[in-house]
Amino acid sequence: MFTPYRFPDYQVAGDADTTVFLLHGAYGSKDYFRAQIQTLVGAGLRVVAWDAPGYGISPLPPEGLSIERLAETAACLIDREGSKTNVVLGHSMGGIITPAVYAARPDKVHGIVISATAGSFSQKSARDQETFLAERVEPLRAGNTFRDTAGAVIDSMFAPTSRGPMVDLVREVALATPADTFCAAITAITRYAGEPNLQNVKVPALLLAGEFDQVGRPQSMQQVQQQFMPHAEFACLPGAAHYAFAEQHALFNEHLLRFIRQRVLAQA
Repeated sequence: MFTPYRFPDYQVAGDADTTVFLLHGAYGSKDYFRAQIQTLVGAGLRVVAWDAPGYGISPLPPEGLSIERLAETAACLIDREGSKTNVVLGHSMGGIITPAVYAARPDKVHGIVISATAGSFSQKSARDQETFLAERVEPLRAGNTFRDTAGAVIDSMFAPTSRGPMVDLVREVALATPADTFCAAITAITRYAGEPNLQNVKVPALLLAGEFDQVGRPQSMQQVQQQFMPHAEFACLPGAAHYAFAEQHALFNEHLLRFIRQRVLAQA
């Protein structure tokens, strides 16, 4: 018997006219944003954080994943939970989805933040593309467990000096990603060309890179800004790699909160 796919699970925190929608990466779920949610709510913002389809307790759609469908689902979440001013913050895979969410609801998204991703897999060099796939998918296809396969990759996505409870939380949540969901997400990422959506962003935008990130490389993100989003702000965070929101939490949020207050709310 056909079972209709239910809407993804999500959390709402805070009470304000400005809402930040948090979209996690291909590893993880909304749970690794725990400290991020607390910081944003403490700063007087409202936060909506989802478990993307297939993540956390959200079921994986029978048809699998695509960036376009993920973006439309996130846009429907804004329809449900949007406020007067809405900012979409996407990390890694979430950062690839974010410009497509704006394209789906340009009248309801007032600012976007792209964290730790170049915004489109096609922006990676051929060598980076091959390495990305080989490290993540081939061991799973060979029969290894996700935790055994992902542990070393996830560890390599932190800066050498990154320590502490926030880093530990990200690692544990990332390691709990279902293997079938992860493979579906990686397939979706590699099939998506996001340049048109990057070019068409008309609202304030912020790109945040970690100094040591080998996935969302700072130079690649800066090239995206220069080539596709010249109106966007770009910042490279020292002492961080792929998970700057956990590795350099205070600095990450210094940039984020200033951007929301000075760029987004000033134009809303």
